[in-house]
Amino acid sequence: MAGTFGDPEIIDIETDILIVGGGMAACGAAFEAKRWAGDDVKITLVDKAAMDRSGAVAMGLSAINTYLGDRSPEDYCRMVSADLMGITRDDLVFDVGRHVDDSVHLFEEWGLPIWKDKETEGVPLKDGGKPVRSGKWQIMINGEGYKTIVAEAAKKALGIENIMERVFIVKYLLDTNEDNRIAGAVGFSVREHKLFVFKANAILNVAGGCVNIFRPRSVGEGNGRTWYPVWNAGSTYAMAAEVGAELTMMENRFVPARFKDGYGPVGAWFLLFKSKATNGYGEDYTVKNADMLADFAPYDKAAVIPTCLRNHAMLKEMKDGNGPIFMDTPTAMAKLAESMTPKEIKHLEAEAWEDFLDMCIGQAGHWAGMNIRPEETKSELMPTEPYLLGSHSGCCGIWVSGPSDLGAPDTWNWGYNRMTTVKGLFTAGDGVGASGHKFSSGSHAEGRIAGKNMVRFVRDHKDFSPSLKGDIKEIAEEIYLPVRNYFEHKDKTTAEDINPFYITPKMFQMRLQKYMDEYVAGCSTYYQTNAMMLEIGLHHVQMLQEDSKHLRAKDLHELMRAWENYHRMWAAEAHLRHIQFREETRYPGFFYRTDFPKLDEENWKCFVNSRFNPETREWELKKVPHVDLVEKHYG
Repeated sequence: MAGTFGDPEIIDIETDILIVGGGMAACGAAFEAKRWAGDDVKITLVDKAAMDRSGAVAMGLSAINTYLGDRSPEDYCRMVSADLMGITRDDLVFDVGRHVDDSVHLFEEWGLPIWKDKETEGVPLKDGGKPVRSGKWQIMINGEGYKTIVAEAAKKALGIENIMERVFIVKYLLDTNEDNRIAGAVGFSVREHKLFVFKANAILNVAGGCVNIFRPRSVGEGNGRTWYPVWNAGSTYAMAAEVGAELTMMENRFVPARFKDGYGPVGAWFLLFKSKATNGYGEDYTVKNADMLADFAPYDKAAVIPTCLRNHAMLKEMKDGNGPIFMDTPTAMAKLAESMTPKEIKHLEAEAWEDFLDMCIGQAGHWAGMNIRPEETKSELMPTEPYLLGSHSGCCGIWVSGPSDLGAPDTWNWGYNRMTTVKGLFTAGDGVGASGHKFSSGSHAEGRIAGKNMVRFVRDHKDFSPSLKGDIKEIAEEIYLPVRNYFEHKDKTTAEDINPFYITPKMFQMRLQKYMDEYVAGCSTYYQTNAMMLEIGLHHVQMLQEDSKHLRAKDLHELMRAWENYHRMWAAEAHLRHIQFREETRYPGFFYRTDFPKLDEENWKCFVNSRFNPETREWELKKVPHVDLVEKHYG
């Protein structure tokens, strides 16, 4: 390796199951796989960060958003389908629904404090305890330590000796001898100059969703403040696509409406505190604009207005000049206080702050810095920049094989549950497409589903001997190319960040964000795009791909940033190509095809799937028929 860096130490590791990631799905998979593996299946977990604070639950949560209790998996399927405008895989959603409560019971057993009603206080959920619900599917928790509790159970099950932290997996490798078969992965330490080469029989790809491919609303000193975890770099989607895994619904994105600038959550305010959102004149814009939602029937008749349609009504108010949008916290808290003692009111105010301290400390800091007291002052809401994910209120991701016992079409079940179209490569959580509203508990449950099936896969293929495709020294050279670029060219300018021979990861990311924001329905266009804009956007992204060979890294931290942004570029292209292919506006409020502004149930109530061919380097997109396994009722 050029410069003072030298060649990395290459460390070879063989394992049966490799888990890539450390979030809720990874923890679920580690816990469950070990239950079934015994001592004859070796399981290794590799995390870019540290499991205690890795993934979307890193800061904690104030609620578990998926707990069925006395509700049925069928009802859960109906809710998920309605909110995602009718296009979901009922088999995958039902599968999560029938297992998710068991994960929540485990969390409580491991020490997570779950709020109970007064009659069953102190009684565990599994023994008949009644949770305090903030909504039909949500239960309240004291969750600042949520992730550390769940990670501790996973670490205890797997054994610290089988967990590698601060190692960033950047490429999956196919097998030399068997077509379309995963065989290993390559990554580097972000703390030491070491390259790790893994050989594995099966790999779980659970590296989170994708943040920061669109220009964020928070700029300048606020740059880096996002709603979803900033380290989610699209690695799950990019690495799967590069080895030829089929993706699905990558056109879908989530644009959450959150407290402005702090990105604080609104769910507890709507559901627990019964607060209302209004336009600048105090009008309830969902009531005011109810008629416009009828253009998106039958989903306008859903029991709860789909998230994208609520955004759709909000955006109309903003475009009509009736902003800003406010969360009317004073009225909500005053209404609740009418039947409360002064002591109870103080407790309520404490809960209002704790909602953020549990899960979004930045919002509490923002309120304090702006002299906002929620019992006295309204707070602005704003739709954020778009995010790609498959576990929250979005459904983009990878096309996977589902359970075999739910009567799904044969094309939805070609192997082991949660296995992608690449043999031996599994995914869960944000990685699974066409299935949303899993949130933290559902991602853990889905990880457990995948973990169990991976053990079965490994036992069924115990004679498989991985043979990695590609020359490891060439792959190492590719991975450390940004380092070479820096040391070869850094002295050719007096300011090392400005150089005609390389581009910094930060500047690379800003270019990507600018293209996506302006051409692929970001904030600056009110989430609007059309065929011409998408064509220009694709041209820019493809030029950026050419320039990715000139990324620079002056240290291991910047090397991590370089590869994160390389993965973002891949996820961005997949997202763009899917929006380009789907000629309708399926998710108004999330994005608009202005050249196809209507919902087209006849032609587009289908999945959009894509595959990047590793041999030809070409993308192929296609429609896949949608099938309702659970009869949908939107009323």
